[in-house]
Parts: sequence; structure tokens; C-alpha cells
Amino acid sequence: MSDKAKVSATVEPAVSIAVPQRSGANPIVVLLFILLVAAGLTYLLDSGSYQRTDGLVVAGSYQVIEKDRSLSNLFGSVTQAPAGEARPVGVIDVLQAIPAGLQRGAGLIFMVLIIGGMFGILNKSGAVDAGLERLISAVKGNVYGLVIFLMTMFALGSTFLGLASEYLLIIPLMVELARRLGMSNLIGLAILTIAVKVGYLSSITNPLPLTIAQPLLGLPIFSGAGMRTLFFAVFLVFGIAYMLWVIKKTGFKKQLEISFDSRKLSLRHLVLLLIMLVGIAGLVYASNTWQWKNQQLSAYYIGMSILLACCSGLGASGAADAFVSGMKKILLASILIGVAFAIAITLENGKVLDAVVHGLVSIIGEDNSYLAVLGMFVSQLLLDVMIPSTSGQAAVSMPILGPIGQLSGVGAQTTVLTFLFGNGITNMITPTSGTLLAYLATAQVSWTDWARFILPLVLIFIVLACMMLFFAVYVGF
Repeated sequence: MSDKAKVSATVEPAVSIAVPQRSGANPIVVLLFILLVAAGLTYLLDSGSYQRTDGLVVAGSYQVIEKDRSLSNLFGSVTQAPAGEARPVGVIDVLQAIPAGLQRGAGLIFMVLIIGGMFGILNKSGAVDAGLERLISAVKGNVYGLVIFLMTMFALGSTFLGLASEYLLIIPLMVELARRLGMSNLIGLAILTIAVKVGYLSSITNPLPLTIAQPLLGLPIFSGAGMRTLFFAVFLVFGIAYMLWVIKKTGFKKQLEISFDSRKLSLRHLVLLLIMLVGIAGLVYASNTWQWKNQQLSAYYIGMSILLACCSGLGASGAADAFVSGMKKILLASILIGVAFAIAITLENGKVLDAVVHGLVSIIGEDNSYLAVLGMFVSQLLLDVMIPSTSGQAAVSMPILGPIGQLSGVGAQTTVLTFLFGNGITNMITPTSGTLLAYLATAQVSWTDWARFILPLVLIFIVLACMMLFFAVYVGF
């Protein structure tokens, strides 16, 4: 093997639709604006609530709650509302929602920071650069083939096992891979994120949504997997095609020289990379076998960080400095995730979430199954902005949409599809999703840049989802 390997590709002009040349508004400003809009909605919308049994909404149990809408509430608090009544949120409520959001999202926040520190150690050791250079050399410049393979693997892990937060560990590697090829952080993030969202869109055996949504409609868990496999393949093809088109338009380094003299894959590098690979495999097994949450995942990452530090050759102080340096790079994540949770808390305090759900489902017609399934899909798209949690949205919407689907001739499996499609597509772009914000923060990509990049694909997926839902109704799925 020669000392140098060259990776060639044709460089074409960049297009603004794919990778914006300059960042837009600061993401904190964007989220704070949405927080204020959420506070304003508590004045404009009625308050109401559904009865709940074991956390699940009871269909037909919605009741309007009396609410004082006077502006005097601006300087009051929802905690002062009489029993059985609601109040719009005031200035104090909005300010308190931010630390409350930080507390609610603490598990995700700490996990993101620990991952940043762990990769600070790995990057300082030089193992990441050396490993990626070997990978790029191995594909012999076939970047398109590499992207197809990676996206397919990520999507399969997501659609079969429900992997999402586990992929936070992979994002720094994808970002660094993109950089080595002369592309932006956004491209590296998109290769993984689009694949993950495609997996959730169809959820062939994804336990997170299916174990909640399907039993609520009287369906066996994981039933209907054949049709969802077909839809998964369609979404994946379009997702990969979009990424290949973006990479072709933006281009990558025409001549990338990799010197194995300066970045040789030493025994130390090999050991560190093997620890990472074994660690990822163990993480996938453990999180699915024992249903690990953020706290257990964070502890796992701490253990991996200590092991990597011991093998890095940086020494105790050097490894600690690298860990802190890595955390600093994604410190913004804590505020972003906290404000995202604060938005949900504000809507909950104003008791308007259930009112929004009731309003959305009330516009769904029952006379035509095609119009009904379209209305159900649109309601899920909009509902996901306020309830970005997959399990939370299933618990709220499925008990309500199930009877509507029966009355309108929409099958129970298709009703589940409306939930999967609506939740998955909106989660690709909504700034209220803590997981998406964690992805963006880890990759150091602003939400505004991501929104401009992903919007065309979101629109394509909406059209595809409508066509698939109409097909599902037609065949009686």
C-alpha cells in the first residue's frame, strides 16, 4: 500500500438551499420567541382537559375549564388560580418555566455534555482522525457508496430497535468524517439524522411507538410490519437520494491527500477505536434489553470516558482538560434543551394542550375515509409541535383517533400510520424536540440552518406520506 491515498471527486457550486452560507438568528432567540408565542396562546385559546386513566386519555371526556383572561394575570401566577379554574401564564410563570425546563431535561442535558467530553478525549488522542482516514482510504473515494451504506445501517437500527438518543455517540464521528471530506458539520449531521427519522417514520418493529399505539387500538404489537417495511423502503430511497443530491451540489474535496506517516493508525489508536465499537454494541444491547433511560446511559458514557482516558496516553490532567474542552463545545445544548422543555411546561400550566388536541380532532371528518385519514395526518403533524415526545403523543392521540378512524372507515393499522408519519416528519424540524436540539448541539449546527436545509425533504415526505396513507385506505390496511 502506498504512503498516500488520494480521494477524487468533482467539485460543483454550492447551493444555498442545502447549506446556508451564514447562520440565521441565534437558536436561543428562536426558542425564546416560541416560548413567548406559547405564553400568548394561553390567553387566546380556551383551557380544557381530558380525563386520564393510567396516563392515557379517555375518549369523549373533554371538558372546558373556566379561565380568567384578564391582562392582570400578566403579573400573577397560575398557582394562584382557584381550584377547578385555569389562568393564562404570567411573566413570572414564563421565567420560572426555563429553570423548570432545565430540571425536566436534566437527564438529556447531562448526557449530551458527557458525550461531548468523551469525544474531547478521543479527539485529543488522535484516534478519530486516524480512523477516519483509514475509512476514507478504504472506500477509495466512493463517498456516495459510503453515504448509502451508513444511512441504510442507521435507518435499520432506528426502525427495528428504536435507536435515537443512542446515536448521539455517533454524531461527532459523522461530523468529523464530513470535515475530512471538505464538507460542513451540517452534512455529517444530516447523514445520520435523516436516516434516524426515516426509521421512526415507518417503525417496522420500533418498540417505542408501537408498544403504546397498537395496543390502544386493539392491535397485536408489531402487527402490520409488512406494509410498514414497504413504506420504510420508499422513505429511505428518497432520503438517501436527497443526501446524494446535496453532496453532489455542494461538492467535496477534489484532491484529499491522506498521509499515513503523520496519522498512522497506531496500536493505541486501534485500542481506542475498538473500545468505541464494543462500547456502541454494548450500548445498543443494554438499552434495548434493560430499557435504559438517560440516567443509565449517562453512567455508561462516564464509564467509557474513564476507560478511554486510561488508554489515551494523555495522562490524568491531560484527559481531564480534553474532557472539559469537549464539554465546552456543546454547552449551548443545556440552554436550548431547557427552553424547549419550558415551552411544553408553559402550555401545560395554561391548560391549553388538551384544548389544542380537542380542536384538531374536531375538524376531522367522518363522511369520507380519504379526507378523514388526511385530517388525522395533519392533526398529528401539528400536534407534534406541542407534544414532541413519541410516547406522549401516542398516549394522548391514539385513544381519540381510534374511534374516529372506525367511524370514518379508516383501519386501525392506518390510524397508527397517521401517528407514525405525523410524529416522525414534524420531529425532523420542530425546535421543541429535545432530541433534535441535542443532535444539533452535539454537531454544533444552528436550528435555523438545519430548518432551511431539511425543509425541502420535509415537504417531500409529507407528499409521500399522503400518497401512502391513501394507498393504505384503498387496500383496507
